[in-house]
Amino acid sequence: MRSGRDHGGGLDAAIACFGGTRSDWVDLSTGINPVPYPLPELAPASWAALPDRAAENQLIEAARRFWDVPDDLAILAAPGASSLIAQLPGLIQQGAKLVHIPSPTYNEHAAAFAAHGWVNDANTPDARVIVHPNNPTGHWYGRGDLDAPFTVIDESFADVAPQRSMIRDANNNTVVLKSFGKFWGLAGLRLGFAIGAPDLITRLSERLGPWAVSGPALQIAAAALNDHNWASATRTRLDEDAARLDALMTRAGAQVEGGISLFRLYRVDNAAAWQTKLAKHHIWSRIFPYSETYLRLGLPAPQDWAQLEAAL
Repeated sequence: MRSGRDHGGGLDAAIACFGGTRSDWVDLSTGINPVPYPLPELAPASWAALPDRAAENQLIEAARRFWDVPDDLAILAAPGASSLIAQLPGLIQQGAKLVHIPSPTYNEHAAAFAAHGWVNDANTPDARVIVHPNNPTGHWYGRGDLDAPFTVIDESFADVAPQRSMIRDANNNTVVLKSFGKFWGLAGLRLGFAIGAPDLITRLSERLGPWAVSGPALQIAAAALNDHNWASATRTRLDEDAARLDALMTRAGAQVEGGISLFRLYRVDNAAAWQTKLAKHHIWSRIFPYSETYLRLGLPAPQDWAQLEAAL
């Protein structure tokens, strides 16, 4: 099982190599919404006091409504989905050590299971991880994929198409992960959620300890999850911008390989050469160590389209 970590971002290294300042660059290497949820005004107490249970409960109830979570499932807010990914392998039944993680996909899952002594085995796994939709291919899974004794369903990007969520298929043998940083564009808030059977969520919560989520994060996320109109309008804009990006890249010679409305995956003749070409125009893209032809781009912010068009 490969335990190395490669991610989008890393703009500092790109600047060191290709010059410019951070303000010169357009970072398209992640799948983060470039038009984030507008931050509400925060009460001073949200910064000065320890997070209280009432604020946490308000966030959990907003999350339950937004994702239509059944009453028999529990919800845990955590300081980023990555913190949950790191803990989950240690909570699955003792004696289980074979996991199937279809690849290519987000590599933190493999790293987390490897750190707990698991081995990747597609034949008779004790657990399976499905990233739904998959990053970077955009593949969506179905109920037939929930046939392992335990399944982790990573829905970090699923809020672009809520009708395709598998939360309603969750049971005692599944846990669903949500990331707040992608669709809402607030990755710096460091907020994620786990949805699953109450006993597992309780054990996961005990591992995180008290006050896992900051007061400002609780308040901001509750406001966002209650703003269904913003979410609907954002999905429309993301669809339109993804189609615009596909048109630009296709004209430049790339082939659409997959992706979702937050990121697009293209097949090109030489991904490293494409990345270098774009970087010379201070546009950072994502390539992958397992493919010489995969190039992934996030969506530009409204003010950054002209810079991308000029680079292409």
